Parts: sequence; structure tokens; C-alpha cells
Amino acid sequence: MTLDGEALERLRKRALAGGAEKYHAANAAKGKLFARERVALLVDEGSFVEDGLYANALADGLPADGVITGQATVDGRPVCLMANDSTVKAGSWGARTVEKIIRIIERAYATGVPMIYLVDSAGARITDQVDLFPGRRGAGKIFWNQVRASGSIPQACALFGPSAAGGAYIPAFCDVVAMVEGNASMYLGSDRMVEMVTGEKTTLEAMGGAAVHTRESGVGHFLCKTEVEALETVKRYLSYLPDNWTQQPPVAEPAAAPSNVDLAALVPESERQAFDMRRYARGLLDEGSFFEIQALWAREVTVGFGRLAGEVVGVVANNSMFKGGVLFVDSADKATRFIQLCDAFNVPLLFLSDVPGFMVGAAVEKEGIIRHGAKMITAVSEATVPKMCVVVRKAYGAGLYAMAGPGFEPDATIALPTAKIAVMGAEAAVNAVYANKIAAIDDPEERAAFVAAKRAEYERDIDIVRLASELVVDAVVEPHELRDELVRRFAAARGKERHFSKRRHGVTPV
Repeated sequence: MTLDGEALERLRKRALAGGAEKYHAANAAKGKLFARERVALLVDEGSFVEDGLYANALADGLPADGVITGQATVDGRPVCLMANDSTVKAGSWGARTVEKIIRIIERAYATGVPMIYLVDSAGARITDQVDLFPGRRGAGKIFWNQVRASGSIPQACALFGPSAAGGAYIPAFCDVVAMVEGNASMYLGSDRMVEMVTGEKTTLEAMGGAAVHTRESGVGHFLCKTEVEALETVKRYLSYLPDNWTQQPPVAEPAAAPSNVDLAALVPESERQAFDMRRYARGLLDEGSFFEIQALWAREVTVGFGRLAGEVVGVVANNSMFKGGVLFVDSADKATRFIQLCDAFNVPLLFLSDVPGFMVGAAVEKEGIIRHGAKMITAVSEATVPKMCVVVRKAYGAGLYAMAGPGFEPDATIALPTAKIAVMGAEAAVNAVYANKIAAIDDPEERAAFVAAKRAEYERDIDIVRLASELVVDAVVEPHELRDELVRRFAAARGKERHFSKRRHGVTPV
């Protein structure tokens, strides 16, 4: 087939236009942008170079085979991207769709640049399953490539519509997923399929909507009101990370900490009184730099990126505002993944500890709290980036271990004057040791005096000055000194040796 310039231009326009106008109108009615508009909003103007525009050009009604792939720059930095076009058979996958996605991930991995997924897809075209599903270059190769690229290059997903069936694993294999409220969903089986297989009556929103995945399952990381917000979230996420695992995170212009935050005043005297560790982190970091991840899920642990004097750090912090800051199954998983993310991309870790320990009881034991806790402790152990453990208020039991306590080779363990480090809190300890004796004292005043005396004795035993004298902690600093102390210590640790163990990989307690 010979093409003259006019015929080629018609072919090009048809490919760029996407699906029929009625599908564009239907998407617009839902507040959805055209896939090419999303790409234009994400990348630097004039930087996008597209591959595979004419995929399946001989077929009727399949412009670009329903997916846009190519390279561009975002804030001046190179990226690779794919974007499902939901005006073309609901963004479903054909054989050429799959091949285009595979190729662009392979290119991102080979060139060492971030890979961005703009997802809005009904999943595989069942009618084309033999061509796209089982082979060596079938849909499985997408996930294989994502797994290979994981920890080598940043992978971020903005989810604008469905991500159905096997296609749901594209977001799952990404570092983070920004989901648009009301339109985005992830599910392995549709509501109709679920009812057919299990008899359960549900809806896509109730089963796999954005609120479900960002608040309950933890598969989603950001709940966004609009598509523009989701794209901006992806941009901001990438701004804290290097292009690939061999590079250092980008340095920003140093900024001061907020002038209106008194760190000492934020921490109550009573360890029973909750306070918001997110406010503490914001008051410690460069003003406006804290970028929280998974803010709506497992909120007893706060994780996110920030900057100290322009340098990127990853923050893992216990938040007593939620469940007293106790570590549960989900919060252990949340922290584990974030620690691994930071270690993969050379982001130093700052642990802000105020942890009573891991949750106990029949319910959490059945959920596997020991196994999930072991995952978090494994991640802390294996992380070789600079690590600073700051005991803000308390670090009890295995919570000390999970928060990079002294036995886990932090580059420093720093205590504030309010810090307590112990197997358990004084009240629990006194009860554990003297329960029978306490029960045998009939007089209430005598009983209270006995408990108070034993509690004071326990508090003296774990006094922070004693722990400093025994070299359990490396420094005791006032809250107003903490930021400068951390800046200096992270700078000193920057060139540390990163080897952990002589092996291929460990056996994770999954």
C-alpha cells in the first residue's frame, strides 16, 4: 500500500482522534478527559514523542489500538508513559495494545527513566484472547516487565476509570496509585461476575472504587478529586525520586522549617494523651515539603517524603491520633513497602517513634500480626540507606525494633527529653510483675501507694540519661535542636557503605 502525503495525514488524524464522538461525549459527561489531553497536561509542552501511533491501522475503529505510548519530559526530566484511550473499545487490550505497553516498559527500564501509567481500561478483549493472553509476548509479559523494573525505576500510576480483571495488576505493581474519586476502580471480577460466581450482590464502586482502595484495601495511595489533581500528584511524587536506582534523589533549594511550630509544645507530658505526628513532621521538615503517602489507610503509621535543608528524606512515624499509634497488620505492611521504596531509590529514612508496640489479641493473631510485624522488621533490617531513629516519646517492645532501634544499625538513635525506651510501659510492667501482690492489698490507698512506688522505680530504671550513659542512645537533644542535628547526621552518613548480606535475597515472611 503506497501512501501519499494527503492519505498519510488522514490516517494520522484518524489515529489521533481516538474513538467515535459519542464515546468522547460520554466520557466528558463523567468529568473524564481524553487520553491525549491527560498526556498533554502531564508532560512538558512539545516534549512527547509517540510510538505505535499506527498500531492496528488496518482495523476498523481501533485507532492506535486503544493505547498511547511514548517518551517525554516532566519538569525537564525524561519519562516513558502509556495512556489507555477509553474512547476505543473502553480502553480494552488487543494484541497490539499489549505489545505497545510491553515495549514502552522495556524502554523505560533499558534507558533508566521513570515509567508512568495513565490507566482507564476495561481489560482484555475476550474475542482476542488467543492473540493477547497466553504467549511469550502476551499480557503476562507486561507484569513480568513491571516486576523486573520495580526498584530499578520509579513506576507511578494515575487511575482515571476502571482497571479490570488482569489489568488491575498494572496499578498493583506500581510504586503508587493516584485514584480519581467517583470514576477510578480496580477489580478482578465485575459485579456481574461476582454475583454469578459467589452469589454476592455488589457494585463496582462498593467492591473496588477509589474510596475502598485508598481507605480499606491499601492498593490505592492517593484519593484525588479531579484528574488534574491525580496528574499533579504523580508529578509531585516523581519530584522526590531519582530517575533510577543508580542515582541520588534530586536536591531542592534549602528552605527553613515553619516558624510557627513549637515542637516541644506539640508533645503532651502524659503518654496517654494523643498528638498528631504529622504536625510534628511538618514542623521539623523544610516548610511545605512534606508529601504524605497513603494518608487515608492504616493511619496509625504516617509515611511520606519531605526535605531537610533541601535533601530528600523518607519519614516513617507513629501517630497516636489513630489507634494510639499501635502497629497493626495493615500499618506494618504500609511501613514495610515504604521503607523498601526508599531503600530502592537511595532515599534516607527518618523514623519518628511514639509506639506502644504491636497490637495483641486473638483477632490480630489470626490475621497474622507476627508475620506482618516480621515483614516490617525485615524491611528495617535490610534497608541500607542512612537511617535515623528519633524517639520522640516512647518506643516499647518490638515497636522499638520496627522503628529502627539501636539493634538495627541506624546511623544514630536520638532521644528527646520526653523519650522512654522499654519492653513495655510502666503501668503494664508493674501489673505484669506485681499483679498478685497488688490484688492481695485490700486497702485502696495502700494499693495505690504500692503501685506508684513500683512505677517510679520502673521509670528510674529506664531513665533516658541512664540509657544514654549505657550508649543505648547516641544523643539526647532538645526539640529545637533536633532539625539541625538531623541535617548534620544525614550529611555525615551520606557516603555510607550499602552492603547488607552475603546472599542472593532473603526469604521474606510474607
